[in-house]
Amino acid sequence: MSVMTEVRPVTTNPSRTEAAGSVKLRRRTIDKILIGSGVAVAVVFASAGALLTWGSNFAADYVHDELSSQHVVFSDAATLRDDGRADLVPFAGEQVTNGEEAEAYASLIATHMEGIADGQTYAEIDDRGAAQAVTDAQSAGASQDEIAQLQATANQLKGQRDSLFKGETLRGLLLTSFAWATVGTVAGIAAWVAFAGAAVMIALVIAGIFHLVRTEH
Repeated sequence: MSVMTEVRPVTTNPSRTEAAGSVKLRRRTIDKILIGSGVAVAVVFASAGALLTWGSNFAADYVHDELSSQHVVFSDAATLRDDGRADLVPFAGEQVTNGEEAEAYASLIATHMEGIADGQTYAEIDDRGAAQAVTDAQSAGASQDEIAQLQATANQLKGQRDSLFKGETLRGLLLTSFAWATVGTVAGIAAWVAFAGAAVMIALVIAGIFHLVRTEH
């Protein structure tokens, strides 16, 4: 009794071959898409970094030029100590030219204003009412001493209100300069972050190109 065996030729499944080829094709396509996207993102980051750098430099230069033109100078160290602002001694004798110094001088103005009208603000002083009281006293035929006393009170309140108005105006301008300087500082930090993001994306793009070249067609 003999046993016969039949040898069948090994055939390649065309669908598997095609599937394998299609996987390679899709991988290369994905690489190209990722590389293109990486280039676009890197350009966006770099552009954002350039704009933020320009904004930061503009804010710093603008604040410096505007403050320098006002020639605002801190008092000497002894005067600052007498005012109870020993914390500002490091700025003694310096001209206000940047945001940090503007904020410090604004706080010094606030200290001075606290002693003008017992802590009252410009809006809280009723100098108009005092002036009206003088007019009413004159109309009522009050004595000269009473009118003079009312007039002295009105003049004092008006002087206090004018001083507080000037102080609060200058203080507001200085704090605005400080705010713009802070915005410029934040913009500068954001610019470095954007440039770092662009550098990372460029590195990823280069790695993607190497991977694309090494991938078989």
